[in-house]
Amino acid sequence: MPEPRPAVLVVEHEGPVGLGRLGPVLAATADLDVRRLHRGDPLPAGLDGYAGLVVLGGTMGAGDDDVAPWLPATRRLLAAGVEADVPVLGICLGAQLLAVAAGGRVERGSRGLEAGLVEVVATAAADGDPLLGPVTVRCGRRPAVPQFHQDAVTVLPPGAVLLASGERYPHQAYRVGRRAWGLQYHPEVSAADFAGWVHGDLDAVTAAGLRAPDVLTAYAAAEPHLADLATAHAEAFAAIMHSETVPAPSSP
Repeated sequence: MPEPRPAVLVVEHEGPVGLGRLGPVLAATADLDVRRLHRGDPLPAGLDGYAGLVVLGGTMGAGDDDVAPWLPATRRLLAAGVEADVPVLGICLGAQLLAVAAGGRVERGSRGLEAGLVEVVATAAADGDPLLGPVTVRCGRRPAVPQFHQDAVTVLPPGAVLLASGERYPHQAYRVGRRAWGLQYHPEVSAADFAGWVHGDLDAVTAAGLRAPDVLTAYAAAEPHLADLATAHAEAFAAIMHSETVPAPSSP
């Protein structure tokens, strides 16, 4: 009889911001419980039985509870994940929510929209990190990563470890606790979704001094690298989740 597969809770805030490239790797090794909060899906009360928590991005801010009334419950789940040592991966808005949940600070970025492919630099602490270490081995210490954000983590949570930094916004990847990670960038985003983001917020892209055709051409040219970037993140997070087994989650 096959062993039960671990379950991963995936929190989706908006339809255009899904698991993307991370999905196939994670689905190959775990059962994905995707809660589409923008469609009214409920969140579980806790993380009992889950081997991991992935919180995706969105256009709302980390404190926009009036716009997205599920955000307080999401922050509570993130805090519970850190406390219980459940593997957590927060991407863009998810990273910002994790920072707030763990005692950090998120603010409107003083340097405007960061969009397109942007180089981030791994810190020395990334070398031995279970998530970022394998990524640097596969993709180098200065990978170009997809970005689309203006809010930013301005103060890391107490005890957090900075794993990657950037010129415009310094807190690009961090770990809080033993197994919770925040990524300001988007390793998951497909070319089609990224094009949709750019065209959907064209005024902001133009105001940032960027030309949409140039941004999308650079993204298309980097396709092999971006596929490797996503695979490296997904495989590393899957390995972290499989380092311990947990029972199947109960129904909400």
